[in-house]
Amino acid sequence: MVTVPQPSPRPVLPLAVGLPIAVATGLVIPLQGRINGALGARLDDGIAAAVVSFTTGLLLISAISFATPKGRAGLQRIIPAVRNRSFPRFYVMAGAIGALFVFAQSFTVALLGVALFTVAAVTGQTLSGLLVDRMGIGPGGKRAITGVRVLGSVLTVAAVAWAVSPRFGGDADVASLVLPILLPLAAGFFMSFQQAMNGTATVHYGTPIAATLVNFIAGSVILWIAWIIKLAVAGPGNALPGEWWYYLGGPMGCLFIGLAALLVRSLGVLITGLGMIAGQLVGSLVLDVVIPSPGAVVALPTVLGTVLTLAAIIVATLPWPKGAFARRGTAKGR
Repeated sequence: MVTVPQPSPRPVLPLAVGLPIAVATGLVIPLQGRINGALGARLDDGIAAAVVSFTTGLLLISAISFATPKGRAGLQRIIPAVRNRSFPRFYVMAGAIGALFVFAQSFTVALLGVALFTVAAVTGQTLSGLLVDRMGIGPGGKRAITGVRVLGSVLTVAAVAWAVSPRFGGDADVASLVLPILLPLAAGFFMSFQQAMNGTATVHYGTPIAATLVNFIAGSVILWIAWIIKLAVAGPGNALPGEWWYYLGGPMGCLFIGLAALLVRSLGVLITGLGMIAGQLVGSLVLDVVIPSPGAVVALPTVLGTVLTLAAIIVATLPWPKGAFARRGTAKGR
């Protein structure tokens, strides 16, 4: 019988180590998006591209799970942890949130553009990061909503909007974009819950490998069902390409999901998300300079917005005096 490990209150990584890892992890996201976007265009089928990405990721994390001692130990803990209700059972469906994010990309990026999509998703993720930490859903327990953390969140959203502002279309009908914007906003909002759920599962599985595997299984099942329905309605797209780099999106997803599940235990959901957002902006900037895509714009607001995002992370993570903002609020209340 396998003994399911209980959560430890002690963080795995100090902030000075965990935050740079979060930023470095975020650097992968724009490259993954570029690869999956290119695959979707090549296949002429965004859902099929998502299926390929999730399936290759599932194959890789399955191989790692069976080939490594940590992975095999984690596999043995999955069923006992779920059976014993070590965490709410619906946590095993965290991968469905990843599938929702891919759906949002597939169906709204062409309409909204990358700029509006990014702002909507980041806004949702930042707001929910505060909520998830306050609710204590993640393995790090409850974290207070302080004035500094709110300020850091607001600065992050403003910085992202500024960084991508050169890509905004000037003649867009704002009213017609309200409903499409709600999908990436919701997808971003639930991303923080996904990270918290995977982080909690990681504690009980003993390794992020098992949590990543469960995540990819759930997401793959949902996307395969969606693609089969699409296939029956609209028919297949183009054949799979022969170039190897089209299939790197899934492995990059394994890295992102696994590290996020590990980091939320030490940093909390909000700081993990802010760090990855900073890495995402830096990675996008580097990609647009080194390997520009059609319509890419690298202007002064893009650079300054990226710098402001890094400043927002510093504001949200500095060791401010404990309870300073709370005391001010209490004094005013009296």
